[in-house]
Amino acid sequence: MGIPSTLHLWWARRPLAAARAVIFSQMVDDPSEYVDTLLSDPATKRAAKAELRIRQKAWLERQGNQDEAFRQGDQSSPDPGPEPTLEGCAGDIERERLFEIIRQLVLWENTTNETVLQAARDEIWQSWRRACAENADHPRAKELFNRKKLPAFHDPFAGGGALPLEAQRLGLESYASDLNPVSVLICKAMIEIPPKFAGRPPVNPDTRHSGRSEAQTRNSVEKLDSRFRGNDDLFFREWKGAQGLAEDVRYYGQWMRDEAEQRIGHLYPKLEVTAEMVKVRPDLKQYAGRKLTVIAWLWARTVKSPNPAFARVDVPLASTFMLSTKPGKEAYVEPVIENGGYRFTVKVGKPKDAEGARNGTKLARAHFVCLMSGTPVSGDYIKAEGKAGRMGARLMAIVAEGERGRVYLAPTLEHEATARKVAPAWKPDVEFFQQALGFRVGNYGMTTWSDLFTPRQVMALTSFADAARETRDRVMRDAMAAGLSADGSTLDGGGRGATAYADAVTVFLAFSLNKSAVYWNSLCPWLNQPKNEIVGNSFSRQTVQMVWDYAEANPFSDSGGNISKQLEYIGKFLSQQAPAPEGHARQADAAVQTLSKGHVISTDPPYYDNIGYADLSDFFYVWLRRALKPVFPDLFATLAVPKAEELVATPHRHGGRDQAESFFLAGMSGAMHRLAEQAHPAFPVTIYYAFKQSEGDGALGKLCTGSS
Repeated sequence: MGIPSTLHLWWARRPLAAARAVIFSQMVDDPSEYVDTLLSDPATKRAAKAELRIRQKAWLERQGNQDEAFRQGDQSSPDPGPEPTLEGCAGDIERERLFEIIRQLVLWENTTNETVLQAARDEIWQSWRRACAENADHPRAKELFNRKKLPAFHDPFAGGGALPLEAQRLGLESYASDLNPVSVLICKAMIEIPPKFAGRPPVNPDTRHSGRSEAQTRNSVEKLDSRFRGNDDLFFREWKGAQGLAEDVRYYGQWMRDEAEQRIGHLYPKLEVTAEMVKVRPDLKQYAGRKLTVIAWLWARTVKSPNPAFARVDVPLASTFMLSTKPGKEAYVEPVIENGGYRFTVKVGKPKDAEGARNGTKLARAHFVCLMSGTPVSGDYIKAEGKAGRMGARLMAIVAEGERGRVYLAPTLEHEATARKVAPAWKPDVEFFQQALGFRVGNYGMTTWSDLFTPRQVMALTSFADAARETRDRVMRDAMAAGLSADGSTLDGGGRGATAYADAVTVFLAFSLNKSAVYWNSLCPWLNQPKNEIVGNSFSRQTVQMVWDYAEANPFSDSGGNISKQLEYIGKFLSQQAPAPEGHARQADAAVQTLSKGHVISTDPPYYDNIGYADLSDFFYVWLRRALKPVFPDLFATLAVPKAEELVATPHRHGGRDQAESFFLAGMSGAMHRLAEQAHPAFPVTIYYAFKQSEGDGALGKLCTGSS
């Protein structure tokens, strides 16, 4: 459906339907503004007269009822209201027609419905032509009121890009700006890149040469007025919108995946079901002698036991031992204490101690119990152990692909050893702000972004990032072979040739990496619900919070969280992008930007102290920078996302709550004044806002009204 969330994660995006409806309403006149024109149409006038008769009859009845009530001394009778007019009836009929367009616009299934969208675009154009006629004598009429060109749209706090995308769908040239480079890149991928390469076929050789020689292909393309089309069964299809780009993202994404698997596939071994395993678990008989693809390795964090008698034992911090809660297919971990230590086994069926299996070793919140002695393990003790570098992890279970579902298996020494021997040559050792909004992991000794990933996950993400960069050269060669210009101009430099196209494909490959990173980190839980036996993502909320027992996904499995699935999601997004006006995404501070000049403005500013966008974005930025710095050297010039100017009230960054509020209000005031000064005079500015604090709402209201 062309939904931004399938392209890249962002926090608190505005609903697409709401954005469409608001921008439409912002640009379309209320019928009261052109009622004389409505009544000049005979059909509309007849309908208005018919409606007036009905309303007058009802109004006269209400008037009579009030008169009768007054005669009887009843002064509480409701007022009949103003007498209906022909103009009011005509306006209401027209208004209802416009409301129906909005009702259709906000339906989920109409997100990419060209018939519905075109009806909305037609209304926007009608209103625009009226505005141009009414402002023909405006001193800047030539600049601001060109009846042949709609004004452009701008969102100065673009974030996840929902508003610029919907403005573009409604037919407006769209501008998006944000201080955050991750936001800027998301907006480029949504509104700037797809239109730039719209209507072109894929450049990959499998599509270009499916049954034709290169000479035949070139000859056929030339005969078709240089329009790009596919070959053989694909040759005569029309590549609409970004469908060709989507096809190439899938193709080169598969090459990237295969290349990475050659390099690191040995770090993700299959698990052989042995005869010894079947003896203990008869339910595994059908898999005897087979090597099963692992979906995920389930780990429990550990700390040294606080009981002196077991001080050398790394005891598990397991929030649950349940692996599957599906009725009839329950599976769980059962610890076996032996030889002064313990090991984990996996059993199927309902556990004898249901409560114990459900709770694992967890008592409450961040408090656990020592598996060996029953001694409480307090949250403060765990924090101290983590900060001292003594928090570890123990493989608790392995989840594999079965015939008709998941197969849960006990950990093996070989699999645990494979994970532990990984030593990546590079890792994102960029420190994050310990007191950032919503960050919890710093309490446990995690201080850099690399701490959030296992060594194997770092190796995987690095390998994919490097493969994405290498894919760029391959795409460039194929694009030149397909006839794209070899002018060397880059995407960042505004190019549209082979180099720029290779850059574009690389952007989406990097996005697949970021989408995977959400599932390839040590803050991902294993979801054991009956309908969701999968690896959960680390951003179910806009926080970075501790997960005690985490799932390490296999990038090369066929289950959720694998790279192929992320590439398919991105391909679907691109395939749904219809031809659209140009889009532009720029990095700019809302308080000083000049992009809004003469534009229609709708924006969704930061939410006071609700979400720390810049701090959270570093999770993605460190991997994007690895893959895309050659493509966007300026955008990725810094080691981390800029934070000092971000309009979010972070108390610890600004010296306290009062100082944070002063910083926020001063910055937001500047941004609001900027919008008021630059907005197109024919249209209102629309602003979305929601604070956790009631005082925040009042403050923004004063800023907005003070800017008008």
